[in-house]
Amino acid sequence: MSSGLGRGRRIELSAAAKVNLALEVLGRRADGYHEIVTVMQAVELSDRIVLEDVEPLELRTTAPGIPTDGSNLALRAALMLREAAGVQRGVRITLDKRIPVAAGLGGGSTDAAAVLLGLNRLWRLRWPLDRVAEVAVLLGMDVPFFLRGGAAFGTGRGEKLDRMPGMAMALVLANPRYGSSTAEAYSRLTPGMYSDGGRARAVATALSARRVERVAGSLYNGLEAAVAPAHPEIGQMKAALLAAGALGALMSGSGPTVFGVARSLDHARQIQRRVQRASWECWAVRTLAGPAVRRRDRRT
Repeated sequence: MSSGLGRGRRIELSAAAKVNLALEVLGRRADGYHEIVTVMQAVELSDRIVLEDVEPLELRTTAPGIPTDGSNLALRAALMLREAAGVQRGVRITLDKRIPVAAGLGGGSTDAAAVLLGLNRLWRLRWPLDRVAEVAVLLGMDVPFFLRGGAAFGTGRGEKLDRMPGMAMALVLANPRYGSSTAEAYSRLTPGMYSDGGRARAVATALSARRVERVAGSLYNGLEAAVAPAHPEIGQMKAALLAAGALGALMSGSGPTVFGVARSLDHARQIQRRVQRASWECWAVRTLAGPAVRRRDRRT
């Protein structure tokens, strides 16, 4: 990643989404957060981000309903990196959103990671990735994952990451065109929904074996039981994906996006056509083995 961003006054990046192939909640921590075990996998659905070296520090987007103030993780990433580096630099961030918001796909977190990586080059900080990660974790538990991408086994609050070999898979993502609150999802958890991490380890083992049927058969999300009763579309999307031929289906993260595992990209496109409807947004995507944040070709 660091060798591919190059130097210049304008950097254009793609920032990929993720799915959680497994997410287990082990229990509530003394600090009020929850201890989790998760297997995260980057997928090719991406936002487009342009960073321009200008005097002010600002965020622009044409996406409806997206804040452009400090509540946006992309702008907050720039502000935090500038403070941590002790520099007085500006940047114009132009954000083209394609990943749905509050969808369980890490859209805000991947944007933040892209800004951190891009500004590390644009501002010529030359920070190693581990130092960038120290800022990333302050922005959110998913942000460190997107600094690398691929597949990772996450523990703690999700920020302690072990890279793992992924495998080429095709998925169908289905989103009901509304968002879900992560905080609300965790607030609905009961102790009976906690587990011991064994299911996430089973997914990791299936990934290492590179058997798509084993991965599909071991998918698990402990938050789904907490979120699905409030959002019946989650169950409907899962049922539709399975009926259309998906090998397995699961809610990603805190939802409400659901993904189905396909045998191939052609199979994923067939499933997508079968489940596509006006009230749902659907994509056929591939998993990404490499970086979640990538340099795009320059356009002038």
